[in-house]
Amino acid sequence: MALLENVVFVFAAGLVTALATGLGAIPFFLVADVSDRWNVALWGLASGIMVSASIFGLIFEGLSAADTPLEIVPGLVAGVVLVVVAHEVIDDYEMDPKEYEEADFQKLLLILGVLTVHSFPEGVAVGVAFADLGLEAAADSSIAILGLAVPLLAVFMTLAISIHNVPEGVAISIPLRTLGVSEWKMVWWAVFSSLPQPIGAVIAFLFVRFAREFLPVGFGFAAGAMIYLVVTEFIPEALTIGKGLPGDGRRELVAGVVAGVAAMVPLLFL
Repeated sequence: MALLENVVFVFAAGLVTALATGLGAIPFFLVADVSDRWNVALWGLASGIMVSASIFGLIFEGLSAADTPLEIVPGLVAGVVLVVVAHEVIDDYEMDPKEYEEADFQKLLLILGVLTVHSFPEGVAVGVAFADLGLEAAADSSIAILGLAVPLLAVFMTLAISIHNVPEGVAISIPLRTLGVSEWKMVWWAVFSSLPQPIGAVIAFLFVRFAREFLPVGFGFAAGAMIYLVVTEFIPEALTIGKGLPGDGRRELVAGVVAGVAAMVPLLFL
């Protein structure tokens, strides 16, 4: 019964990160469009959050759980390989936002597959962070939530991924806006794009819970995938959007990255 409660709690945390993606559509209730300057800055913010959460959260925790630093290396490599494979899948399928609106069942399954390989690593990062959920041995580094001892790392990662998902929601909403999709539908499709995250969180949690000797690998896997996502997707996306800005948007990108790191560092001292 305790395991079921833990799984439900982890799923709920993953669902919170998915729902946060819907916040990216909220600006469109207030304004007609989001400027390229702000869009670049938001991608920078997401990048700073992901890198700082990966290094200060996942990698540091993986090193503390490992006997030698080399134990996290296979996980880092596996995380990178996952994103490389995901890129191959995504590159073979150019997804038009209008297909969200017009998808039949087969196309919907394909879209779900693309979204899964894209957002699954973020769910894994959340699930791995919950490895010590409810364990008395980790009580000193936990806080009580709904009667469960929740690791501080899990709180940190859930917040980090949730904040990071907001710019992704903006990126999804912008093309939907051009298609005349209503604001509430933009919220739904933004959330829909991150629904694989709670599933990934539960799978990762169960894996590291029952195979604790692989915990350093799990931390490395999540960190490697997220850092590689930043390098190969977030930064290039920001630079593409910023091409029409002075300095190609690099100033806004750097400002966003610095703000993302600055937002995460205080959480390390909770």
